[in-house]
Amino acid sequence: MTNIAIIGTGSISKSHIEAYLEMPEICTIVAMSDIYPEKAGSLAKKYNLEVKVVADYKELLHDSNIDAVSICTPPYMHAAIAIDFLKAGKHVLVEKPMASSLQECDEMIKAAIESQKLLSVVAQNRFLTPIMRLKHVLEQKMIGKVAHAQVDSLWWRGHSYYDLWWRGTWEKEGGGCTLNHAVHHIDMLQWMLGLPTDIFAVTSNALHDNAEVEDLSVAVLRYDNGSLAQVTSSVVHHGEEQQLIFQGEKARISVPWKVTAQISKENGFPQEKNDENLENQIHEAFDQYPELQFEGHTGQINNFLMAINKGDKLLIDGTEGRKTLELITAIYKSANLGVNVKLPLLSDDPFYTRKGMLANVKHFYEKKSSVENFSDDTITVGRDYKKG
Repeated sequence: MTNIAIIGTGSISKSHIEAYLEMPEICTIVAMSDIYPEKAGSLAKKYNLEVKVVADYKELLHDSNIDAVSICTPPYMHAAIAIDFLKAGKHVLVEKPMASSLQECDEMIKAAIESQKLLSVVAQNRFLTPIMRLKHVLEQKMIGKVAHAQVDSLWWRGHSYYDLWWRGTWEKEGGGCTLNHAVHHIDMLQWMLGLPTDIFAVTSNALHDNAEVEDLSVAVLRYDNGSLAQVTSSVVHHGEEQQLIFQGEKARISVPWKVTAQISKENGFPQEKNDENLENQIHEAFDQYPELQFEGHTGQINNFLMAINKGDKLLIDGTEGRKTLELITAIYKSANLGVNVKLPLLSDDPFYTRKGMLANVKHFYEKKSSVENFSDDTITVGRDYKKG
């Protein structure tokens, strides 16, 4: 039995709590911490949890009754809390984004290695059956060389979204939609194609003048084999549509799931009839990959618990989480300096540290007012990709 503490009881913590509650035979929640302890207490009551509630997470560091923690705090706190718990001998699952800088990521990974405890970074979209199936098809090389990838992470957030005290600031949120919304899709892209060699990006704040950060960005990625990818990150798109499209030499595949395999005429134009045989083979490969028992946060938390209890491999460890942040950091560097950025970003790069990043990013607007909490804390977490 793994005893869990929830650190930070904002909106996303509910996904963690509900996931742990689905597996009562292997884990139990024993503690909660929030700078607003009444919030934690209210949440505990809602889920009928008999837990220890504290305002300062440090009170839980040396609690021998705690084996692992889920960190659900604002991003700027992730690194310090994770390192403290790792050094205290606890396993750590930390919400996205992993940290506010690559330097912090490296310090977290170092703490995990030295403590010999597990560090996992939330990227729950990997634990969706359509996403696993899409990766499986890519690995079969059935579509040939990937020439182009299109990633649309399109969300909509009203103006008041950035009124929350920590949102919309470089210091506390660490960035805008690129970091805190598209992180899932950028993670899936780098998981499937690896890291690019070059990045050029632009960012804008079109509709949220109560935020320092971007609400829209477009990035172009170039890979060492000549392939290109484009990533659009947004919180200004009505409809909240998300998709990943891979255009291969032989066919196009995507989630939501769609397959198209065209055949060339003698003159290079497409024939009226597609390659139905190849399309059927790709469909079959997609469908053959089994349905996941647990999906989303529940899937990742199950993987985290199985790694603790049975030694299973973590699908998303600190190194994987760092790769995604490196790609996002490169997008911010390119957009803010107006330059083409080459990977990897080294430790002498001005964007490697939190201090360096804060010194180099532009403020679209200044945050003039804020609220401590919203009375309605419901959120949307994106599509399931099973349908268009």
